[in-house]
Amino acid sequence: MDLKRRDDSHKFAMWFQWVSTRRGLLAAAFLFVALQVSRADGKTHGTAHNEYPGKHWTQAVKPEDRGWSSEKLAAAKAYADSIDTAAVVIVDDGIIVSQWGVTTTKFNVHSIRKSFSERSAWHRAGAKGEIDVNATLDQLGIDVTQPSLTLEKKKARVIDLLKARSGIYHAALYESPAMKAEKPPRGSHPPRSFWSYNNWDFNALGTIYEKAAHDSIYHSFDTQIAQRIGMEDYVPNKQEYVTGPDSIHRAYPFRMPAPDMARFGLLYMRGGKWRDAELIPARWVRDSTTAYSVADGNARDGYSGYGYLWWVAVNGNHYPGVELPDGSFSAWGGGGHFIAVVPL
Repeated sequence: MDLKRRDDSHKFAMWFQWVSTRRGLLAAAFLFVALQVSRADGKTHGTAHNEYPGKHWTQAVKPEDRGWSSEKLAAAKAYADSIDTAAVVIVDDGIIVSQWGVTTTKFNVHSIRKSFSERSAWHRAGAKGEIDVNATLDQLGIDVTQPSLTLEKKKARVIDLLKARSGIYHAALYESPAMKAEKPPRGSHPPRSFWSYNNWDFNALGTIYEKAAHDSIYHSFDTQIAQRIGMEDYVPNKQEYVTGPDSIHRAYPFRMPAPDMARFGLLYMRGGKWRDAELIPARWVRDSTTAYSVADGNARDGYSGYGYLWWVAVNGNHYPGVELPDGSFSAWGGGGHFIAVVPL
Protein backbone atom coordinates (compact mmCIF):
# COMPACT_ATOMS: atom_id res chain seq x y z
CA MET A 1 0.00 0.00 0.00
CA ASP A 2 1.41 3.37 -1.02
CA LEU A 3 0.87 5.72 1.90
CA LYS A 4 2.00 8.69 -0.18
CA ARG A 5 -1.25 8.52 -2.12
CA ARG A 6 -4.27 10.37 -0.86
CA ASP A 7 -6.13 7.24 0.31
CA ASP A 8 -6.78 7.94 3.97
CA SER A 9 -9.97 5.93 4.30
CA HIS A 10 -8.23 2.73 3.20
CA LYS A 11 -5.29 3.48 5.46
CA PHE A 12 -7.44 3.95 8.55
CA ALA A 13 -9.71 1.06 7.65
CA MET A 14 -6.74 -1.29 7.60
CA TRP A 15 -5.38 -0.04 10.91
CA PHE A 16 -8.74 -0.20 12.66
CA GLN A 17 -9.32 -3.62 11.13
CA TRP A 18 -6.10 -4.77 12.79
CA VAL A 19 -7.15 -3.32 16.12
CA SER A 20 -10.47 -5.13 15.89
CA THR A 21 -9.58 -8.53 14.46
CA ARG A 22 -5.87 -9.16 14.84
CA ARG A 23 -5.74 -8.18 18.51
CA GLY A 24 -9.29 -9.24 19.34
CA LEU A 25 -10.18 -5.79 20.62
CA LEU A 26 -13.37 -3.79 20.23
CA ALA A 27 -12.21 -0.41 21.50
CA ALA A 28 -9.21 1.73 20.74
CA ALA A 29 -7.83 5.04 21.88
CA PHE A 30 -5.92 5.60 18.65
CA LEU A 31 -4.04 8.66 17.53
CA PHE A 32 -2.06 9.25 14.42
CA VAL A 33 0.78 11.76 14.17
CA ALA A 34 1.85 12.40 10.58
CA LEU A 35 4.85 14.36 9.35
CA GLN A 36 4.30 16.37 6.15
CA VAL A 37 1.45 14.55 4.45
CA SER A 38 1.39 14.71 0.66
CA ARG A 39 -1.46 16.39 -1.17
CA ALA A 40 -3.42 14.67 -3.91
CA ASP A 41 -1.40 16.58 -6.50
CA GLY A 42 1.88 15.36 -5.01
CA LYS A 43 2.76 18.73 -3.49
CA THR A 44 3.27 19.24 0.22
CA HIS A 45 2.09 22.09 2.36
CA GLY A 46 4.74 24.66 3.25
CA THR A 47 4.64 24.70 7.04
CA ALA A 48 6.47 21.46 7.83
CA HIS A 49 8.15 21.45 11.25
CA ASN A 50 6.80 24.91 12.14
CA GLU A 51 3.53 24.30 13.97
CA TYR A 52 3.20 23.54 17.68
CA PRO A 53 0.05 23.58 19.80
CA GLY A 54 -0.23 26.36 22.35
CA LYS A 55 -2.40 26.12 25.43
CA HIS A 56 -4.89 24.30 23.20
CA TRP A 57 -4.51 22.52 19.89
CA THR A 58 -5.29 24.33 16.63
CA GLN A 59 -7.65 22.39 14.37
CA ALA A 60 -7.81 22.88 10.62
CA VAL A 61 -11.03 24.53 9.47
CA LYS A 62 -11.24 21.94 6.70
CA PRO A 63 -9.11 18.80 6.30
CA GLU A 64 -8.55 19.88 2.70
CA ASP A 65 -6.55 22.84 4.05
CA ARG A 66 -3.93 20.26 5.11
CA GLY A 67 -4.23 18.09 1.99
CA TRP A 68 -6.69 15.61 3.51
CA SER A 69 -10.06 14.44 2.24
CA SER A 70 -13.17 15.11 4.35
CA GLU A 71 -15.00 12.34 2.51
CA LYS A 72 -12.35 9.75 3.20
CA LEU A 73 -11.92 10.82 6.81
CA ALA A 74 -15.68 10.47 7.24
CA ALA A 75 -15.41 6.93 5.92
CA ALA A 76 -12.58 6.24 8.37
CA LYS A 77 -14.70 7.59 11.22
CA ALA A 78 -17.66 5.46 10.19
CA TYR A 79 -15.47 2.39 10.24
CA ALA A 80 -13.96 3.37 13.60
CA ASP A 81 -17.42 3.87 15.04
CA SER A 82 -18.49 0.47 13.76
CA ILE A 83 -15.85 -1.25 15.92
CA ASP A 84 -16.61 0.92 18.95
CA THR A 85 -13.37 2.92 18.85
CA ALA A 86 -13.17 5.24 21.83
CA ALA A 87 -11.10 8.20 20.60
CA VAL A 88 -9.10 9.28 17.58
CA VAL A 89 -6.85 12.31 17.10
CA ILE A 90 -5.13 12.88 13.74
CA VAL A 91 -2.30 15.41 13.70
CA ASP A 92 -0.55 16.67 10.58
CA ASP A 93 2.57 18.70 11.33
CA GLY A 94 1.29 20.08 14.63
CA ILE A 95 -2.27 20.83 13.47
CA ILE A 96 -5.24 18.59 14.27
CA VAL A 97 -6.79 17.49 11.01
CA SER A 98 -9.65 15.59 12.59
CA GLN A 99 -10.67 14.12 15.93
CA TRP A 100 -13.62 12.24 17.28
CA GLY A 101 -14.78 10.21 20.23
CA VAL A 102 -14.17 10.84 23.92
CA THR A 103 -10.96 12.79 23.48
CA THR A 104 -11.12 14.30 26.97
CA THR A 105 -11.23 10.93 28.72
CA LYS A 106 -8.09 10.01 30.64
CA PHE A 107 -7.43 6.46 29.48
CA ASN A 108 -5.10 4.01 31.13
CA VAL A 109 -2.70 3.87 28.20
CA HIS A 110 -1.14 0.60 29.40
CA SER A 111 2.20 -0.14 27.71
CA ILE A 112 2.55 3.35 26.25
CA ARG A 113 3.81 4.06 29.77
CA LYS A 114 7.08 2.46 28.68
CA SER A 115 7.73 5.08 26.03
CA PHE A 116 6.96 7.79 28.59
CA SER A 117 9.46 6.28 31.04
CA GLU A 118 12.09 5.97 28.31
CA ARG A 119 12.06 9.76 28.09
CA SER A 120 12.54 10.07 31.85
CA ALA A 121 15.38 7.56 31.79
CA TRP A 122 17.17 9.66 29.18
CA HIS A 123 17.04 12.80 31.30
CA ARG A 124 19.03 11.10 34.04
CA ALA A 125 21.19 8.96 31.76
CA GLY A 126 22.32 11.69 29.40
CA ALA A 127 21.49 15.15 30.63
CA LYS A 128 22.57 14.75 34.24
CA GLY A 129 24.87 11.75 33.96
CA GLU A 130 23.25 10.11 36.98
CA ILE A 131 22.62 6.82 35.18
CA ASP A 132 25.14 5.15 32.93
CA VAL A 133 23.14 3.15 30.38
CA ASN A 134 26.02 0.68 30.26
CA ALA A 135 25.97 0.15 34.04
CA THR A 136 25.11 -3.39 35.08
CA LEU A 137 22.39 -4.43 37.48
CA ASP A 138 25.14 -5.57 39.84
CA GLN A 139 26.70 -2.10 39.83
CA LEU A 140 23.30 -0.52 40.45
CA GLY A 141 22.29 -2.89 43.22
CA ILE A 142 19.21 -4.19 41.36
CA ASP A 143 17.96 -7.65 42.28
CA VAL A 144 14.75 -9.63 42.73
CA THR A 145 13.11 -11.45 45.60
CA GLN A 146 14.21 -15.03 46.07
CA PRO A 147 15.66 -16.70 44.18
CA SER A 148 18.14 -13.89 43.64
CA LEU A 149 19.55 -13.08 40.21
CA THR A 150 22.53 -15.14 39.17
CA LEU A 151 25.89 -13.49 38.61
CA GLU A 152 25.33 -13.86 34.86
CA LYS A 153 21.96 -12.10 34.98
CA LYS A 154 23.40 -9.28 37.07
CA LYS A 155 25.61 -8.50 34.08
CA ALA A 156 22.57 -7.20 32.22
CA ARG A 157 22.89 -3.45 31.60
CA VAL A 158 20.40 -0.61 31.63
CA ILE A 159 20.56 -0.46 27.84
CA ASP A 160 19.66 -4.17 27.67
CA LEU A 161 16.51 -3.47 29.67
CA LEU A 162 15.65 -0.56 27.37
CA LYS A 163 15.93 -2.96 24.42
CA ALA A 164 13.99 -5.77 26.20
CA ARG A 165 17.06 -8.01 25.94
CA SER A 166 18.00 -8.59 29.59
CA GLY A 167 17.46 -12.35 29.61
CA ILE A 168 15.77 -12.02 33.04
CA TYR A 169 12.45 -13.84 33.11
CA HIS A 170 11.37 -13.58 36.72
CA ALA A 171 7.79 -12.81 37.70
CA ALA A 172 6.74 -9.23 36.99
CA LEU A 173 3.81 -7.05 37.90
CA TYR A 174 1.16 -5.89 35.44
CA GLU A 175 1.65 -8.77 33.01
CA SER A 176 -1.16 -10.02 30.83
CA PRO A 177 -1.80 -13.79 30.57
CA ALA A 178 -0.31 -13.69 27.06
CA MET A 179 2.88 -12.05 28.31
CA LYS A 180 3.23 -14.68 31.01
CA ALA A 181 2.65 -17.49 28.53
CA GLU A 182 5.20 -16.13 26.05
CA LYS A 183 7.93 -15.47 28.60
CA PRO A 184 10.90 -17.82 28.06
CA PRO A 185 11.98 -20.13 30.91
CA ARG A 186 14.41 -18.70 33.44
CA GLY A 187 18.00 -19.23 32.46
CA SER A 188 17.18 -19.92 28.82
CA HIS A 189 19.02 -16.91 27.37
CA PRO A 190 21.99 -14.88 28.61
CA PRO A 191 21.77 -11.07 28.62
CA ARG A 192 21.74 -9.41 25.18
CA SER A 193 21.21 -12.68 23.27
CA PHE A 194 17.41 -12.69 22.85
CA TRP A 195 14.54 -10.22 22.56
CA SER A 196 11.47 -10.79 24.70
CA TYR A 197 8.74 -8.27 25.49
CA ASN A 198 9.16 -8.50 29.22
CA ASN A 199 7.59 -6.44 31.99
CA TRP A 200 10.41 -7.33 34.35
CA ASP A 201 12.76 -5.21 32.23
CA PHE A 202 10.33 -2.32 32.00
CA ASN A 203 9.40 -2.24 35.68
CA ALA A 204 13.02 -2.56 36.81
CA LEU A 205 13.85 0.48 34.68
CA GLY A 206 11.39 2.42 36.81
CA THR A 207 13.15 1.26 39.97
CA ILE A 208 16.54 2.25 38.54
CA TYR A 209 15.27 5.65 37.53
CA GLU A 210 13.61 6.51 40.81
CA LYS A 211 16.57 5.27 42.83
CA ALA A 212 18.93 7.56 40.90
CA ALA A 213 16.58 10.53 40.61
CA HIS A 214 15.21 10.47 44.17
CA ASP A 215 11.93 11.33 42.51
CA SER A 216 8.89 9.51 41.16
CA ILE A 217 8.46 8.80 37.47
CA TYR A 218 5.12 10.59 37.57
CA HIS A 219 6.50 13.82 39.07
CA SER A 220 9.59 13.78 36.85
CA PHE A 221 7.49 13.28 33.73
CA ASP A 222 5.33 16.22 34.79
CA THR A 223 8.23 18.64 35.29
CA GLN A 224 10.43 17.46 32.43
CA ILE A 225 7.80 16.81 29.75
CA ALA A 226 4.14 17.44 30.52
CA GLN A 227 4.48 21.03 31.68
CA ARG A 228 7.05 21.92 29.04
CA ILE A 229 4.97 20.71 26.08
CA GLY A 230 1.72 22.01 27.53
CA MET A 231 -0.13 18.80 28.28
CA GLU A 232 -3.58 19.96 29.30
CA ASP A 233 -4.82 17.03 31.37
CA TYR A 234 -1.85 15.16 32.81
CA VAL A 235 -2.17 15.10 36.61
CA PRO A 236 0.79 13.41 38.35
CA ASN A 237 -0.92 12.86 41.69
CA LYS A 238 -3.77 11.00 40.00
CA GLN A 239 -1.43 8.31 38.65
CA GLU A 240 -1.18 5.09 40.64
CA TYR A 241 1.54 2.45 40.88
CA VAL A 242 0.77 -1.25 40.71
CA THR A 243 2.34 -3.24 43.53
CA GLY A 244 2.05 -6.85 44.65
CA PRO A 245 3.81 -9.91 46.03
CA ASP A 246 5.11 -11.10 42.66
CA SER A 247 7.88 -8.50 42.42
CA ILE A 248 9.63 -5.69 44.29
CA HIS A 249 9.66 -3.66 41.07
CA ARG A 250 6.49 -1.60 40.77
CA ALA A 251 4.61 -0.98 37.54
CA TYR A 252 3.69 2.62 36.74
CA PRO A 253 0.56 2.96 34.58
CA PHE A 254 -0.25 6.38 33.14
CA ARG A 255 -3.71 7.84 32.61
CA MET A 256 -3.89 10.40 29.81
CA PRO A 257 -6.30 11.65 27.12
CA ALA A 258 -5.54 11.24 23.43
CA PRO A 259 -4.64 14.92 22.71
CA ASP A 260 -1.94 14.87 25.39
CA MET A 261 -0.55 11.64 23.97
CA ALA A 262 -0.44 13.41 20.62
CA ARG A 263 1.76 16.13 22.11
CA PHE A 264 4.23 13.48 23.21
CA GLY A 265 4.19 11.93 19.74
CA LEU A 266 4.79 15.34 18.18
CA LEU A 267 7.78 15.89 20.48
CA TYR A 268 9.39 12.69 19.18
CA MET A 269 8.36 13.45 15.61
CA ARG A 270 10.30 16.71 15.94
CA GLY A 271 13.42 14.92 17.14
CA GLY A 272 13.00 15.97 20.77
CA LYS A 273 12.53 19.71 20.09
CA TRP A 274 9.61 21.77 21.32
CA ARG A 275 9.74 25.13 19.64
CA ASP A 276 13.26 26.41 20.42
CA ALA A 277 13.97 24.08 23.33
CA GLU A 278 15.71 20.74 22.94
CA LEU A 279 13.92 18.63 25.55
CA ILE A 280 15.48 15.41 24.30
CA PRO A 281 18.75 15.27 22.34
CA ALA A 282 18.10 14.37 18.70
CA ARG A 283 20.64 11.57 18.87
CA TRP A 284 18.76 9.90 21.72
CA VAL A 285 15.50 10.12 19.76
CA ARG A 286 17.22 8.50 16.79
CA ASP A 287 18.74 5.79 18.97
CA SER A 288 15.42 5.16 20.74
CA THR A 289 13.54 4.75 17.46
CA THR A 290 16.14 2.55 15.75
CA ALA A 291 15.28 -1.16 15.52
CA TYR A 292 17.71 -3.42 17.39
CA SER A 293 15.46 -6.48 17.39
CA VAL A 294 12.76 -8.01 15.22
CA ALA A 295 9.60 -8.84 17.14
CA ASP A 296 8.43 -11.72 14.95
CA GLY A 297 5.19 -12.57 16.71
CA ASN A 298 6.63 -12.84 20.22
CA ALA A 299 4.06 -10.89 22.28
CA ARG A 300 2.62 -9.14 19.20
CA ASP A 301 0.76 -10.25 16.08
CA GLY A 302 2.78 -9.85 12.92
CA TYR A 303 6.23 -8.39 13.37
CA SER A 304 7.91 -5.09 13.87
CA GLY A 305 11.24 -3.78 15.05
CA TYR A 306 11.96 -2.74 18.62
CA GLY A 307 14.16 0.13 19.78
CA TYR A 308 14.34 1.59 23.29
CA LEU A 309 10.75 0.97 24.45
CA TRP A 310 9.43 2.09 21.03
CA TRP A 311 8.16 -0.10 18.18
CA VAL A 312 9.88 0.68 14.86
CA ALA A 313 8.97 -0.08 11.24
CA VAL A 314 11.38 -2.54 9.59
CA ASN A 315 11.40 -2.88 5.79
CA GLY A 316 7.87 -1.50 5.67
CA ASN A 317 6.58 -3.89 8.33
CA HIS A 318 4.99 -2.48 11.47
CA TYR A 319 1.26 -3.21 11.57
CA PRO A 320 -0.03 -6.36 9.83
CA GLY A 321 -1.35 -5.59 6.37
CA VAL A 322 0.02 -2.03 6.20
CA GLU A 323 3.27 -1.00 4.56
CA LEU A 324 4.84 1.99 6.29
CA PRO A 325 7.79 4.15 5.20
CA ASP A 326 11.15 4.02 6.91
CA GLY A 327 11.27 6.25 9.94
CA SER A 328 7.83 5.25 11.21
CA PHE A 329 7.59 4.30 14.87
CA SER A 330 4.93 3.98 17.54
CA ALA A 331 4.03 3.32 21.15
CA TRP A 332 1.52 0.51 21.72
CA GLY A 333 -0.66 -0.18 24.71
CA GLY A 334 -2.98 -3.04 25.56
CA GLY A 335 -6.64 -2.29 24.92
CA GLY A 336 -5.86 -0.84 21.50
CA HIS A 337 -3.95 2.32 22.44
CA PHE A 338 -1.47 3.74 19.92
CA ILE A 339 0.71 6.76 19.29
CA ALA A 340 1.79 6.33 15.68
CA VAL A 341 4.38 8.62 14.08
CA VAL A 342 4.54 8.21 10.31
CA PRO A 343 6.56 10.44 7.94
CA LEU A 344 4.69 10.75 4.64
